[in-house]
Amino acid sequence: MMKAYSVLMSVYYKEKAEYLKESMESIWAQSCPTDDFVLVCDGGLTPQLNQVIDEQKKKHKKTLQVIRLEQGVGLGRALNHGMKYCTHEIIARMDSDDISKTQRMERQLMAMEEQQADMVGSAVEEFTDSIEQVTVIRKMPETSEEIRSFAGKRNPFNHPSMMYRKSAVLAAGGYQDCPMFEDYYLWARMLKAGCQGYNLQESLLYMRAGADMYQRRGGFTYAKLSFQFRTKLKRMGISTWSEYFVSAFGQVFISLIPNGMREIFYRKFLRK
Repeated sequence: MMKAYSVLMSVYYKEKAEYLKESMESIWAQSCPTDDFVLVCDGGLTPQLNQVIDEQKKKHKKTLQVIRLEQGVGLGRALNHGMKYCTHEIIARMDSDDISKTQRMERQLMAMEEQQADMVGSAVEEFTDSIEQVTVIRKMPETSEEIRSFAGKRNPFNHPSMMYRKSAVLAAGGYQDCPMFEDYYLWARMLKAGCQGYNLQESLLYMRAGADMYQRRGGFTYAKLSFQFRTKLKRMGISTWSEYFVSAFGQVFISLIPNGMREIFYRKFLRK
């Protein structure tokens, strides 16, 4: 089984220091540890965040690369920049407020090799305050064929759980300017290029969720961005006409309803 992989994480000033520490420590605790952790600081950070990073750097001098950007450029661009510093072909994504289970990297590396996949995700468990209080489990389609079919309707991967081949991501153009949908747009281009995907059906990551997550998916701006992105997917040939109309207009409707109702809708109909 291949074992060499890089971890790619981006953090910005709004993140909480205790979340960042917990997230990073879940990487150090992996059953198959990394020797290359790339942390991109997307603009200036708070003293509390910098303290956590300094402490982690002292503990893991040879493994942790801290890349500091003078100004915030957004998640997609920050990840593109960080990818330049990743020393391995296999890259595991990690968000600065989520928690990876101990076996995550080992299981994904095995799946990537067994399935000959270019990108491998997993199910995730959403929680708000504590991992002891999981609210929902997000499972995605398993096989590459199922993923391609699903991509015309919804995002076929849980971004924070992803592991992918650097060469395949770069060949597809990396993360590109597509506000709120940078990851989905990347998967669509990779699938269009013939890349193979796979989703483990077991949960390998705890994903922090709350009312603010659903708040970000609401409002006129999000509705407009969503409609534009759905139109882009249709032009790419990822979505059929029926999938386009249902997803585009459905997303606009969901974006414009009150946040409480939107949260209920997501939990009841779009989660397992």
